Amino acid sequence: MIKIGILGDIGSGKSYVAKNFGYPVFNADAEVGKLYKKEKKIFNKLKKALPKHVHSFPINKNEICDAILTSDSNLKKIITIVHLEIRKKMNVFLKKNINQKIVILDIPLLLENKINNKDDILVFVQSKKIDIFKRLKKRKNFNLKLYKKFRNIQLSLDYKMKRSQFVVKNNFTNKSVNKSIEKILKDIL
Repeated sequence: MIKIGILGDIGSGKSYVAKNFGYPVFNADAEVGKLYKKEKKIFNKLKKALPKHVHSFPINKNEICDAILTSDSNLKKIITIVHLEIRKKMNVFLKKNINQKIVILDIPLLLENKINNKDDILVFVQSKKIDIFKRLKKRKNFNLKLYKKFRNIQLSLDYKMKRSQFVVKNNFTNKSVNKSIEKILKDIL
């Protein structure tokens, strides 16, 4: 099984690119959303770690955002609790898809949390800052302070790009993205 890790800036279109490969995708952000909605044990751990912020189940993302904006140590607590569970979910996904030729890992902190193996293929999604911000501002709950907090815990984009075997220039059109994906698949298969 070939594992392809998708890297890039927040809002660069990583999930969009991941979906367009046409292979099973593990989307960590979607899994976090499911954890917040369905996992009572995650709620209990977060409530214990952040009693001033986490009150309701299913977990209210606004409570999580408030906790993160209040303190960097809160963000570390959330990451410690949530990422352990996400790693387990990813392992279940990998076992379930063991017979697939390729799987895609859409995990925002893939390198930061050392989730990838050295044999994994890394694809960097490159987008223009101005395009990214236009798209981010359209998001319902976009918060610039939150964005900056998340950017601060990530490795530099230059580093991620250097670590990647492939770069997909995403100008947010299907044609350019699909052309890049076709080339990548041709090179690795």
